[in-house]
Amino acid sequence: MKDSALVVVDMLYDFIDGTMACQGAEGAIEGTLKAIEKLTSGTDADETGVHSTYPILFVRDHHPEKHCSFAEQGGPWPPHCVQGTHGADVHESLLPYVKEDLTFFKGEDPAKEQYSGFEGVNPAGQSLCEVLRLLDVQNVLVCGIATEFCVRNTAEDLAKNGFEVYVLQDALAWVDAAGHVEALKAMDEEGIHLI
Repeated sequence: MKDSALVVVDMLYDFIDGTMACQGAEGAIEGTLKAIEKLTSGTDADETGVHSTYPILFVRDHHPEKHCSFAEQGGPWPPHCVQGTHGADVHESLLPYVKEDLTFFKGEDPAKEQYSGFEGVNPAGQSLCEVLRLLDVQNVLVCGIATEFCVRNTAEDLAKNGFEVYVLQDALAWVDAAGHVEALKAMDEEGIHLI
């Protein structure tokens, strides 16, 4: 797809096998790698072997130690994706595709919950939205963890802001199976494409 980019949401160890391990996480990683292979085949690889002409953007939960979403602070979740911990790291199989300027951090304000990666910021202070517009992206493919929270919120914010959004169903993991199905149904009804 022309004018496209892939947004990978929260493929982080705490959501894969850590404090908030989600259902389907290993399958989501496999599905993401297959999608990357398909999307980048036929594009030019750089000296590291990474195909650089198809933008792959990573959204990362990146919490301070006392984040408001943690149970000990009155939130609904166990501590997860704390800055500087292994749990906050991108899964090793995806690291070859991670570029600093295309990595967007969310949840850094200790007093604010942030499911959507839409306003996540890269080290240069640019938001995901800003960078997608700078890259002239129209079509955004979204995959990641978890369907009913960060994936859904990111996809919905992208759609509300004029992007054509496609959710890769084979590259998702979820907290609760019923919530996953419900989130897919809601996104479909909102005009987000499920592929």
